[in-house]
Amino acid sequence: MLDLLLDRGPRPASGDWPRPPGAVEDFLQRCTRCEDCVMACPHGSIGLLRDGTPALNPNRVACHLCEDLPCVTSCVDGALEVVERDLIFFGLARIQTDKCFVFKGPECGACKPACPVGALTLDLTRPVIDLETCNGCGLCREACPVWDKAIVVDL
Repeated sequence: MLDLLLDRGPRPASGDWPRPPGAVEDFLQRCTRCEDCVMACPHGSIGLLRDGTPALNPNRVACHLCEDLPCVTSCVDGALEVVERDLIFFGLARIQTDKCFVFKGPECGACKPACPVGALTLDLTRPVIDLETCNGCGLCREACPVWDKAIVVDL
């Protein structure tokens, strides 16, 4: 069983963890905990919670918003349905200016090209996140070269 949601310790309970793309409103009732979506994710972005249901933690592993959404197509129980990529939402990315290279002087900008929805732009050289566009996938965080990451996704 995959345990990708935490760096260490026991897996968390359901709580408010983001579910895989296309999760239906009654996801917890429909999900049979088969782990097919976990296995179908080519990037290892989906892990399991303590109750055995799949969830994501974009602060740990980004969702790559795959073109064909293999996690969704693997779900035969109807817990995940095909959804337009621009309707997928996990949370909101936030720049931690005390950790970001460009707020300390050197140039960077690694986060901007990583954003698949165009929510991250550069104002001169400093990153700015459009909160109306950001889906919290975590790809900008994944691209950040700072060891302790200058971007966090608020879930």
